[in-house]
Amino acid sequence: MYKNTDYIYDAASKLEQITGLTATVECKRKEHDAVININGQQFFVIARNEIRKGNEGLLINLVAPFENKLTSHVLIAKYISAETAQTLKSLKINYIDASGNCYIQTKDFFVYISGQKVQRKQKTNKAKAFHESGIKLLFQLLSNPNNLQLSYRELAELSDISIGSVSNIIAELESEHFILRTKTKRVLKNKPELLDRWIIAYHDVLRPRLLKKQMRFSNAETLANWKSLSLKGKGFWGEESGASLLTNHIIPETFTIYTHENWQTLGSSIGLVPDENGNVEILRQFWEKNDDYEDKPIVHPLLIYADLMQSGFGRNLETAKLILENELSYIK
Repeated sequence: MYKNTDYIYDAASKLEQITGLTATVECKRKEHDAVININGQQFFVIARNEIRKGNEGLLINLVAPFENKLTSHVLIAKYISAETAQTLKSLKINYIDASGNCYIQTKDFFVYISGQKVQRKQKTNKAKAFHESGIKLLFQLLSNPNNLQLSYRELAELSDISIGSVSNIIAELESEHFILRTKTKRVLKNKPELLDRWIIAYHDVLRPRLLKKQMRFSNAETLANWKSLSLKGKGFWGEESGASLLTNHIIPETFTIYTHENWQTLGSSIGLVPDENGNVEILRQFWEKNDDYEDKPIVHPLLIYADLMQSGFGRNLETAKLILENELSYIK
C-alpha cells in the first residue's frame, strides 16, 4: 500500500535550516520507512503522519523491540503534539517533526529543539470507515475476519448499523486497499495499519460517547474479591480488569465494564456506588452479541488491546504486546 512520506524530507530540510547539520534521506529500503543520515550518522526511520496522545502507546510499543538500539532509530512525523514530544523525550526516543522540533541523542551529538510552530494536519480518518458506524463494523471484522464473508444484512445486524452503511464502508475499505475482493470471497488486507487507525478512531470518536457512569467498589472486601463478582448476563470486563482475567499478567488499578444494563441496576447487583473520581468506569456495550471469551466474562481481546494501548502506561503496553502476540496473532 502506497504511503505518502514526503514529510520525512520536510523534517530533514527543517532540521538543516535550524541547526546547520546536514541531513540526507533515502526512502528505497523496503525493510525501513526510510534511512536518514544526520552529520554522517545513520538512523533508521519509523514514519507516521501524526503522533499524539491517541496513538502514543502504539508508537512506543513499535519502538520497544529496539530498546537497546534507540540511538540508531528516529521517529519522524508531520505533526507531534507537545505532550507526546515530552513523553518521547523522557523515554529517550529520538524524534523529528516537519516543523523542526526534535530530540536526537547519540554518543556523538545531542540536539533538542522545541517551540517551533507546528502546522497540525487536517484530521485523518475522515472517511466513513472511521466514523461511528465504520468503527462498529471494523470491530466485527478485526475481531473475526471470517465475518467479512457474511452478507451485508448479517453484518448490519451484527454491528447494529444500517445495510446502506455496510455497503458504503465496505466499498470505501476496498478503495483504501484494506479489503480485497476475489471471485469467491473478500479478504482483509494491511491489517496492522487498519488496526492502528481503528484504535485511534475508536478513542477519538466512539469511546467518549460510551461512558455511562464513573463508580467505585462499595467496600474493600468487594474490591479484593472483584474476580468472583458475577457479571453473567450483565456485562463484560474490559481494559485492565479484562486483561487481568485474560493473561494473569497484570493487577488492575482501574476497572472497566461494558454493559447493556443501566448503571444503577448493574451497580446495585455487584456492589458499586457512584463516584466521579472512582476507579470503575461503566461503558455502554456498542455491539449486540458477546459470548464469554474462553469462558471468561471479558470483552473480545481486540477491545482489551485497544484500551491498553491508548492508556500509554508501560505495564499496560507490555500486557497489550502479549495479547497481540497470542490472541491477536492473526492481525500481525
